[in-house]
Amino acid sequence: MQPTTILLLIAGYFITLMLVSYFTGKGGSNEDFFKASKQSPWYLVAFGMIGASLSGVTFISVPGWVEASQFSYFQVVLGYTVGYAVISLVLLPLYYRLNLTSIYTYLEGRFGTASYKTGASFFLLSRVVGASFRLYLVANVLQLLVFDSMGVPFWVTVTITILLIWLYTFKSGIKTIVWTDTLQTLFMLTALGVAIYFVSADLGLNAGSIFDFIAESNRSQMFFFDDWKSQDFFFKQFISGAFIAIVMTGLDQDMMQKNLTCRSLKDAQKNMFWFTLVLTVVNFVFLALGVLLTVYAQKNGIEASKDDLFPFIATKSGLGFGIAICFILGLIAAAYSSADSALTSLTTSFSIDILGIEKKYDQTRQVAIRKKIHIAASVILVLVIIGFKYLIADESVIAKLFVFAGYTYGPLLGLYAFGLFTKWNVKDKWVPLAAIASPILGYIISDLSMQYLNFEFGFFILILNGLLTFLGLVAIRTQKH
Repeated sequence: MQPTTILLLIAGYFITLMLVSYFTGKGGSNEDFFKASKQSPWYLVAFGMIGASLSGVTFISVPGWVEASQFSYFQVVLGYTVGYAVISLVLLPLYYRLNLTSIYTYLEGRFGTASYKTGASFFLLSRVVGASFRLYLVANVLQLLVFDSMGVPFWVTVTITILLIWLYTFKSGIKTIVWTDTLQTLFMLTALGVAIYFVSADLGLNAGSIFDFIAESNRSQMFFFDDWKSQDFFFKQFISGAFIAIVMTGLDQDMMQKNLTCRSLKDAQKNMFWFTLVLTVVNFVFLALGVLLTVYAQKNGIEASKDDLFPFIATKSGLGFGIAICFILGLIAAAYSSADSALTSLTTSFSIDILGIEKKYDQTRQVAIRKKIHIAASVILVLVIIGFKYLIADESVIAKLFVFAGYTYGPLLGLYAFGLFTKWNVKDKWVPLAAIASPILGYIISDLSMQYLNFEFGFFILILNGLLTFLGLVAIRTQKH
């Protein structure tokens, strides 16, 4: 595919998003930007959240991961279903009862200001790095496919991408994103379906034989019970998946901000149910695509692997113009869906949690400050993504993302678990120390266990860090509240 064709696709896609922004962003108030005035239809939120959860990481990394890890990732996905149930039955009722704009406001009422600021700060760190990981992956692929041949530096590619996202989100934030995420999910799922069709057809498979082909493949092993020390061990993956879902969705302002735009708690819970069901199926289909792509690559002598596998086969293997077009559209959708809501949630959390604009300023001043923060968040994302260009190794990005999330979301898990399941108060001023100490201790324990016990924590590091934070809070507890 010619670079000019891809540029035209990007331009057309961006124009479409701008039109959506125009029709959804006529208000521009903080109520629209932060909460969409609580008028979002639950089914739109559910469908859009699928794309936001998948992002470029799932779109590219999961199919490429099958080559080395088979279907082990699906053990994590099954764990997600338990985590999403906890979100629906425990966290959403809490958030709706307190009528929260930022979910970290709960920590202020439960523990105090230092705890509140600590929770929000860990989210900001987690989201900046997580969104940058995701966008880095997609921007890097676009760089290889288009901009390298045009002599455009990587930093220019990233800057333009973030600028375009800022343009269609700066006015109405989450109100616009609820609609653009729906469009972006549609493009990603279309790309998935088209890729399976073209690759399976080339392999001589039809709709009736694909499932049998995948089931018989030596790369489709799903459950691993043999080695409890391995990071692929079932119970490690399943339990980690449940906690990953709780923290990366239920304790994440980015994802919960969408849920909190629903008209009622009942609508938000319906959203979570259907989102869980569809996301589980979609992740399985992505893994199935990974098997097909791996077999196709072996059959045709293609050496691309991991995160390069899907992009190479879709655009350079000669499967046809149709799969290339759909892949690029899906890739662009993945880029925008992961970054647009990140910009909005970062802006929301910093405005409300760190600066406290709702308590200090009138509406006009709040809007002005929010717009400046939105610009600053955009600049930070650009700088972090460019930094990743020189720091990322060849390991699949999804693995790096979840391991990092274990360190940054662990303190949030500990804080909320302590707040919800105990009646103790804490010495609020010591909470930041407990939260910072847990990832440091977690890293040391993980490293020592690998050196001396050959035990891999893997994604389980999230639970370890949450437990360490919880124990730290126990150590600084006071009387019952």
